[in-house]
Amino acid sequence: MTASAAQNSQLPLRELVRGRKVVALVGSGGVGKTTSAAALALRLAVDGQRVLVLTIDPARRLANSLGLSALGNKETPIDLSSLRARGIEPRGQLSAMMLDLKTAWDELVRKDSRSPAQAEAILKNRLYQTVSTVLAGSLEYMAMEQVQRISASGRYDVVVLDTPPTSNALDFLGAPDRLMDMLDNDAMRFVLGPMLKAGSFGLKLFALPSSIILKTLARFTGADFLRDVADFFVAFEGMYEGFTQRAAQVKALLASPESAFVLVTSPSALTIDEALFFHRALSDARIKTAAVIVNRMQRDPRAVGGAELAADLVEALSRAQIPDAPAAPAALHELGAVESSALDAKGGELLSARLARTLLEQAALADVDHREVARLTAALPGVPLYVAPRLRRDIHDLSGLWQIHESLGAF
Repeated sequence: MTASAAQNSQLPLRELVRGRKVVALVGSGGVGKTTSAAALALRLAVDGQRVLVLTIDPARRLANSLGLSALGNKETPIDLSSLRARGIEPRGQLSAMMLDLKTAWDELVRKDSRSPAQAEAILKNRLYQTVSTVLAGSLEYMAMEQVQRISASGRYDVVVLDTPPTSNALDFLGAPDRLMDMLDNDAMRFVLGPMLKAGSFGLKLFALPSSIILKTLARFTGADFLRDVADFFVAFEGMYEGFTQRAAQVKALLASPESAFVLVTSPSALTIDEALFFHRALSDARIKTAAVIVNRMQRDPRAVGGAELAADLVEALSRAQIPDAPAAPAALHELGAVESSALDAKGGELLSARLARTLLEQAALADVDHREVARLTAALPGVPLYVAPRLRRDIHDLSGLWQIHESLGAF
């Protein structure tokens, strides 16, 4: 790849993020974040770094991109030896991991609990089971925990983070604050205060000074739910400080020069608008957008200098000894009306005419994509922007990921 693939940067992306401990790829769903994360991680590993690519996208596309049948909550080394067939000698190490939310939460509780009994009480609590699986922000918070843990371990030079699809970049950045507010909720502690001091939620529930409030809540939620809430807060006593400390550490890490946020988008008008919204959200949080990747750009057939007009295509087909044959009747029916000059003596549309129409349509789509990228570039002056063309097939192995590097020049 050459630097010409970058729209407004002389540096390849791998050089732009060199020395960062965390590279987070953010953006809306379906724009290629996972493939971009895997390709960048592979490039950094080949260059000699110890790299972990961590996905919190539940669609499990990272495993497919790396040629694996599955990934789990453990760091899985990736065998890079298959790249040698392409003349590439990897100098670093690559591992991959997909966050399993429930497993990660359970491991954290066991690690941070003051005793096995405390851990067991939390793990069996029904409110905890909800918090650890479906509570809004739970996935993002646990991702932050994993980033902090892995980065602090020193086992890797860089963590490439594939974030989940979200409508707001701050949903990810603000997850630790939201979850900590829930775990250390002052209002709930006021209501359950007497019981929390007692350390249990027994039969004297409605004899407590706050019984009027509790009775009212019980009418709507049931006493069993209040018991679960109280047991949850009792079980978590002594663990808030550790959660809060790590949340502060990871927030500081992500806001520091040791981290880089890369926006990933596609050239459609909607996703370009979403990328600009993400950029503003990051700026409001005083986080600089390190770069933008635009995936799935339509290739412009005019850029390669081939034949475009039907007459030129007739000559090109002749030189290649390919018959300029008409389409089958069923295909013509699907295509609808065609120009009479494109028909042979029997009324069938010639191959040269079909090719000319296809190239014209592809060129029109490329023009639309280029206008949208130009709009994005104008809106983000000074932000390095890299363009990745639409590939003809999905990526299912390391060779395919390296093909992105070879064809794009962006990484």
